[in-house]
Amino acid sequence: MARQRGTGKSSSTKKKDTGPPAPFKRPPEVLQPFIETLDEKCVYITHIDSHQRDFKRKIFVVPILMNIALTAALLYRIWYIAPYYLRIFVSILGYFNETTMVVDEMEWNEIIPEVAKRAFSFMLDFLLFVFVWSWPIDFVIGNEHGSPVMWRWNVGFRNQEVVVRRSRKWVETSGDFVNDEGAKSLFMSRISMATAPMLTNEKTGYLLMTADWDLDWAAMVDTTMMVDEKMAAIEAFKTVILLFHEDYGWLCVDTTVGENDVEDDRRRQVFAFRDALAAVGKEALFYRWIEIIQFESTRPGGFTTDRQEKTAQEIRDLFKNEGIDFDKFWEESVGQSGLATPGM
Repeated sequence: MARQRGTGKSSSTKKKDTGPPAPFKRPPEVLQPFIETLDEKCVYITHIDSHQRDFKRKIFVVPILMNIALTAALLYRIWYIAPYYLRIFVSILGYFNETTMVVDEMEWNEIIPEVAKRAFSFMLDFLLFVFVWSWPIDFVIGNEHGSPVMWRWNVGFRNQEVVVRRSRKWVETSGDFVNDEGAKSLFMSRISMATAPMLTNEKTGYLLMTADWDLDWAAMVDTTMMVDEKMAAIEAFKTVILLFHEDYGWLCVDTTVGENDVEDDRRRQVFAFRDALAAVGKEALFYRWIEIIQFESTRPGGFTTDRQEKTAQEIRDLFKNEGIDFDKFWEESVGQSGLATPGM
């Protein structure tokens, strides 16, 4: 394994002798070399991306072309504007040129447009330098978590790849996931959405970056190295959620807790509904439906009966605007009446 990227607390933290409460449990020993590289402040999700390598290659070409175009645009901007700024700088030093403004000899209708032009130019280049210039650099060089180019350079494109997602800053303000029931409920809701089969089966790993989750490029290189060197089978990384707790150390989440045949059947119904919408050219409507359900079910206050009724009516109206009777279409495609929610 490459390097220690965590904070090192796990070696000094006193772990409780009793096991953690459900659905948390100790992670498998086979993952220990990987866990030693992780940051204890973050939550991690691993899963296996089984999309075809050609599809992944096509997806990755898009950010490559975008970053090439962005770099070219930034370099052109530097080539175009640098002489202008140099002339202004020389003018400030007292050497008159075409950028020199002698205010006492100018009218206001000349001063104001020129000042506005320079202010706009300064602000534009400041924003480009602070916010945009780092994008192609992060894409190629990255930081302690690696970069997309580094990941692909080391891993290449494979039919089966380990994807590692790292939580963003929401973890820092979410409380004690293990002992606080409220924090645990919200945490499991986020995990449920992030590990939904509908999401991981439809989207390749590179497309799973969201406001809540980022990809850990270096961790994906580490896990691939473990698989290649026979330190772990790739199946060991199939839907693993890892988090650090001060009392228990590193934990993983037992995602099988609470699963039953009803949930499995509901998932099959959702897939059938998606396929039926795709058959009539309305697959985008399906994803809009999923977004509405996920958004409403995770809002503060819980998914109350009143909120469920309002959401159901919103969905019916959404489908009606597309010329589809939701209840009838659901029953015909799934074989069950009523408005169902995807149990992901």
